[in-house]
Amino acid sequence: MEIISFVGSSAAVKKSYSGSNFTLPRISKVQKKVPVRKTPEIVVALDKAYSKTERQFTFVGISKIISVLVFFAVIVLVPYTIFNLLYFVDNHTTSIVFDSNFNYEYEALSGAMSRFAMYDTLADNIDENGNVLSEDGSILTAASVGIGEKVTFQTYTVKAGDSISTISRKFGLSNISTLIAVNDISNVRTLRSGQKLRIPSTDGLVYKVQAGDSLNSLSIKYHVSVEEILDANDLSSDTLAKDMALFIPGAKMDSTQLRKAMGELFTYPIKASWRLTSKFGPRKDPFTGVASSHTGIDMACPTGTPIRAAMSGRVAYVGWSNIFGNYVIINHAGGYQTLYGHMSQTLAKKGQNVDQSTKIGLVGSTGYSTGPHLHFTVYKNGNLVDPLTLLKR
Repeated sequence: MEIISFVGSSAAVKKSYSGSNFTLPRISKVQKKVPVRKTPEIVVALDKAYSKTERQFTFVGISKIISVLVFFAVIVLVPYTIFNLLYFVDNHTTSIVFDSNFNYEYEALSGAMSRFAMYDTLADNIDENGNVLSEDGSILTAASVGIGEKVTFQTYTVKAGDSISTISRKFGLSNISTLIAVNDISNVRTLRSGQKLRIPSTDGLVYKVQAGDSLNSLSIKYHVSVEEILDANDLSSDTLAKDMALFIPGAKMDSTQLRKAMGELFTYPIKASWRLTSKFGPRKDPFTGVASSHTGIDMACPTGTPIRAAMSGRVAYVGWSNIFGNYVIINHAGGYQTLYGHMSQTLAKKGQNVDQSTKIGLVGSTGYSTGPHLHFTVYKNGNLVDPLTLLKR
């Protein structure tokens, strides 16, 4: 179809189009997009490109994880390690070399300790078995003081200045274990003025009858005749009832029980966890760095740990030393004497009576010390003793 319009056109234009074919172009239909055919070469190229992208993504992920772990280590593990290191340094001792001029002070203090140990007011006229000694040093016996067979009891009120031995001697008893056992005294150092005691007329122990006991078995156990047991308790029959309180004449406490009641069994002065950093005897002297002999043991533990008396006694001295820092010296029965050094704080007072439950100070690092610990020394009649041979947990 031809549509030609010459409306408004000039004559020349009209002439140029006359007789000519003027046809509008045919509009073709929109062609469909033909998919590209993938050749094997294209597939391989695409796979390589995808694998490269995947590797790049995986590497980035791993890098992020590693970064997080490193960050965690820096933020958490490093401070934790530093804290543990500081805690170890703060609570453990290490070696240190001191000027040899301090040896003089060390020897002077050792001499003073020896003199303190020779001064013993607690062990008066008693032998190691608890026997009361007469003025000439001989052992008192029931025969020597005229003791009868039948036991009787009286009450005594403890006075100022009394001791277990003076009370025993006053009433003609030959062994202090009698008063200890009859009155169930756990520690004789706790005797106080005004305290009431039962005093038997003869030496012996009060025994609580157990199921199966007989007079014959008790006679064998305590090396006393059946007749003596019957007479002492005024019994007319040999039948015993369970839980019956029976007085065994002439019987004595064994040495371990007696020492415990006398407060003579040493216990470790630190009840908390501690570490032995130096034993008694030969070692490198921390003052000079040369071979020497250590006078006690070193017990390392945190600052402020309570220190208790290793045995009952009386505080002889509380003071300061350039070597031992704050220290306490305690006199004990039997010629024993102990020193506790490097305290951060002393709690005991000179002249104070103490037992194994008494806090005498706190662990520290005063004096010449490279870390908090307790230096513990024991003397026996002026001679050094290895504390580990006496201490019991």
